[in-house]
This record gives sequence, structure tokens and C-alpha cells, in this order.
Amino acid sequence: MSFAGNNEGSQHLLRQLRSFPNLLTLLRLSFIPFIVSSILDGHYEVALTLFILAGISDGLDGLLARSLGQRTKLGEYLDPIADKLLISTLFLILSITHRIPWRITVIVFGRDIIILVVCTLVLSATSALPSSAKPTPWLRSSRSVRRFWWR
Repeated sequence: MSFAGNNEGSQHLLRQLRSFPNLLTLLRLSFIPFIVSSILDGHYEVALTLFILAGISDGLDGLLARSLGQRTKLGEYLDPIADKLLISTLFLILSITHRIPWRITVIVFGRDIIILVVCTLVLSATSALPSSAKPTPWLRSSRSVRRFWWR
């Protein structure tokens, strides 16, 4: 690949990163360490406030992406990754600090893994989805897994 082609790809990625909905998703990702720190320090009100703000940003980024016409390929992958990372981290830290039982975390992770495996198997068995199929966060996540395993 030539330098110019590589520069063009970098510019495209930067444009996608700078879209407002993707910036909101990155903001949501940046909340995770502060939520964890707040829980570990026993500041549950701060953690809850940050979690609520993360939830608002999740709804807002999708709404803005559609209404502003700023849907990006990066956002299609980044949004479900941010959602799963936030929820998974929260369940793990709440189990580690004995705020919720481990069995609940195991159930949540088990359900997520089952859904991911089933979606991956369905996508690998079918070459294309019907045009009426609406991509869901799980579908986008399973596409990421499929691309990782079947390069």
C-alpha cells in the first residue's frame, strides 16, 4: 500500500472518530475507570450518576447518528463494544466487591457468550442477511468475532 493510500485511510478514520456520536461513545468508554474507582472507594452515588450519564450518552449517540446522518462503520462496532465493556466491567467489579452474587455475573456472561456464539454460527452459515434484517449490537459484535476468528 502506498503512503498516500495509508494517509487517506488515516484521514477517514479520524473523520469517523470526530463525528459527534462517536465522541459520545468514546466519552462513555472513558467513564468506565471512574465508575470502577467510585465503586471501589464506596462512592456509589458517584458511580450511579456516571452510569446514568453513560446510559443517556448511549441513547443519545444512536439518535444523533441517525438524525444527523453521521452513522459510521467505526460507530457500528464501537457502540456495542462500549456497551458490553461497561456492563461487563460493572458486573465484574460488583461481584468482586461482593455487592452482587457471582452467580448473577456468571449468568449474564454466560447469556452473552451464548448469544455471541449463536450469532457467529448463524452468520458463518449464511452468506448474507435478508435486506429486512436490522443489525443489532449483538449482530455487529458477532461480526467482529467472526472477522477475528476467520481472517
